[in-house]
Amino acid sequence: MVLPEEVRLRAVHFSQPEYARRFQCIGSSCEEDCCSGWQVTVDKPSYDRFKAIDDDELRPIFEQHLQPLTEQQKQQHPSVFAIIQMLPSGACPFLSTERLCSIQLKRGPESLCKTCATFPRMPRVIDEKHETALSLSCPEAARIVLLEEDLQISSPDSTPLLWDDQAPPAPEVRNYFWHIREFTIQLLRNRSYLLWQRLFLLGTFARRLDAIGHGQLERGFPSFLLDFENAIASGRLHASMETIPPNLPLQLDLLITMINLRLGAPLVSRRLLETIEDFGKGIGHLPGVTTAMLAARYDAAWQQYAKPFFEQHPHFLENYLINQVYRNLFPFGEELFRPGAIQEPAKHFARLAIHYSLIKGVLIGVAGCYQKNFSLEIAVKTVQSLYRNFEHHAKFLDDIQMLLAERGLDNAYGLTMLLRN
Repeated sequence: MVLPEEVRLRAVHFSQPEYARRFQCIGSSCEEDCCSGWQVTVDKPSYDRFKAIDDDELRPIFEQHLQPLTEQQKQQHPSVFAIIQMLPSGACPFLSTERLCSIQLKRGPESLCKTCATFPRMPRVIDEKHETALSLSCPEAARIVLLEEDLQISSPDSTPLLWDDQAPPAPEVRNYFWHIREFTIQLLRNRSYLLWQRLFLLGTFARRLDAIGHGQLERGFPSFLLDFENAIASGRLHASMETIPPNLPLQLDLLITMINLRLGAPLVSRRLLETIEDFGKGIGHLPGVTTAMLAARYDAAWQQYAKPFFEQHPHFLENYLINQVYRNLFPFGEELFRPGAIQEPAKHFARLAIHYSLIKGVLIGVAGCYQKNFSLEIAVKTVQSLYRNFEHHAKFLDDIQMLLAERGLDNAYGLTMLLRN
């Protein structure tokens, strides 16, 4: 079958997040420090440089807290040679009394290991193209991403790519990474659909990518993308999505379960505890209160405070999602760089949806707590504290996905119940 010309010849934009270039560390003025509660990895050149530092103050800390990986661990993580063992409090042993890095203070920024020198920047090279996203674990990075009304994304000159219309109907979807990236960003910015609807459509798109990759559709990616884009542009999908009713008791139950999973783990930050306390106040989460009562308070917080806030600042959660697309190489993840890796777009969408629903849900409760005083500043703190304490814990995502599977909610319905209010 010969595809139409507009399918065979398609210009793609190699979009890149320009906003990351604006980041500058604000040092001791920051509300957090970069390393507490985490495991800092050290590459081999940095390890050798640390061991060669002749400093009476730093040398004993290196000897006690710089721990090389075992040979088996090095085989599993080739880019990592050692870790910095944190103090029992979770703080980095190199943190000064001014909450600054003593290595940088005494030896300069060129002495830092790669992990510390780049954070919160997330640099990558994809198909010989350099790009950098930001980790919202850093308060200043969170402000840059979440507060920008028109998030800066560069789109260099489009490059026409010729579809192979003689290819089998189940090509390697990784070959279309840049087309998928362009479609994803455009969809997330399409405000003719509500944000939950955009995510619903993105989930449908990811599941179809899975089907194409497994040879379960009798068509290839090019014609599928064209039809999907046309259906979105026509607006005819609005009516079908509006027939999906929200289930707030289920959404709130899953949200509280997610929160409790993290609170039961070690090294929970003070800022997260403050955020969760505000969330609890906002929905009236007290002993003896029924799920129905909580859901009613949660819905009232949404209708009266959170919804008007997001309508006034439509870029806020939209920017969060766009940065996640870059940050996590959606919809492929790190498998993008592994030849022969199984591509699982639907799994990566589920992870995106879980994190988004957590952040959106807690923001609703916090808005209910502060009511008319709910502000961008409070919203940024909420997202940053959640991001720092959830995003870097892979086991949390595994546990939530297992929980959804056990409840029969690891599907389009279950994820939609997390997304829709």
